[in-house]
Amino acid sequence: MSKKIGSSAEDLWRAPFRGNNPINAAITIPGSKSATNRALILAALAKTPSTLRKPLHSRDSALMISGLRAIGCAITQEPNGDLQITPGKFFGPASVDVGNAGTVMRFLPPVAALANGLIHFDGDARSHERPVGPVIRALEELGVTIEHGGKYSLPLTINGSAAIKGGTLEIDASASSQFISALLLIGPVTQIGITIKDIGKTLPSLPHIEMTIAMLKTFGAKLESKVNENGRREWRVEPGELAGQDLVIEPDLSNAAPFMAAAMICGGEVAISDWPKKTAQPGDQLRNIFTQMGAKIEFAGNDLKISGTGKIQGIEIDLHDVGELTPSIAAVAALADSPSSLRGIGHLRLHETDRLAALAAELNALGGDVDEEESALHISPAPLHSGTFHTYDDHRLATAGAIIGLAIDGIDVENIATTQKTLPDFPGAWQQMLGSNG
Repeated sequence: MSKKIGSSAEDLWRAPFRGNNPINAAITIPGSKSATNRALILAALAKTPSTLRKPLHSRDSALMISGLRAIGCAITQEPNGDLQITPGKFFGPASVDVGNAGTVMRFLPPVAALANGLIHFDGDARSHERPVGPVIRALEELGVTIEHGGKYSLPLTINGSAAIKGGTLEIDASASSQFISALLLIGPVTQIGITIKDIGKTLPSLPHIEMTIAMLKTFGAKLESKVNENGRREWRVEPGELAGQDLVIEPDLSNAAPFMAAAMICGGEVAISDWPKKTAQPGDQLRNIFTQMGAKIEFAGNDLKISGTGKIQGIEIDLHDVGELTPSIAAVAALADSPSSLRGIGHLRLHETDRLAALAAELNALGGDVDEEESALHISPAPLHSGTFHTYDDHRLATAGAIIGLAIDGIDVENIATTQKTLPDFPGAWQQMLGSNG
């Protein structure tokens, strides 16, 4: 867990307290970060221009755009927020700031290997701690020269040779499914294609790999996935040109979690606009998870409506495939009237911060009863009290603090601005939801 830093009054955001005053609000969630950044990569690799409609505009997407521009891709933003991407030859020298964005630090180095010249990557202090080794090793196996001081971590420099032959790779993606997605994304533009074999003990966040596959197919890639005779997953991406697309980005369903939670905690109803009927996004699992915790959820036209009574049930669930939802679910579980066990989430220790340690520390500091295991959180009902909710520069910790603040008066959330990683104006959207019915 990143070091907790003392908070000044200027760093603190008093989370709006709502109590049992019901909510009646309609919410529009900005575009998916995962879809936006995958689409940006594929648009940059395509042979023809692309238009991305309703993309996410946040720190993570801005870092991806800046990185692609730095190596030679032309990206312009229309007045309505749409993005026009015109691919070009990649070249160095260039420097790329990855911030603390997993998609940028893992997806862009393989693309940079297709450049001609030196491409240097660095980012926030936390980025030096986050795992990128499997991507570096895979690129080295494919013949790419990378300077990393033997650390297999950031900062690093890619010595691109304008081409990657391709081949067969064995990847341990136990720490992040992004390792596999990063290499799948460049598969079509390698000379002989790429075959990836999963050799890790676990494979977290499989829906994110499925999202990558769906996006690749949208851009015209030919690929197959299978489970081999040993029960291991394999993927084969054939070489071939990618075609530019005119693509509407789905709303980021994971970012709907705090708004859905609000209806459960306070009672009333929240409608989320343009919820897709079919999607690979992990956030779609919120419909099932929050139903189990006491919400009523149903489609109404293009909206998803969630209603609650203020009474929340605990849940026992394996979140291995949808780990990014854990902070919001843990916050809701801390307000439930029965115990919860959230399992299969050990990989969250390597996210923006050690999310398991952070959630346990912050909820317990407010009077909660959270037991932390290596890959699980066990949350029992306990009366919470006011206090400061530290966020460790993690956007999902910040929204978890806002959720607690709905039910507990006097919650000060540290560095709410960190939500800009995936939500352009979370405080404004939160206040708008709470003020919708006066």
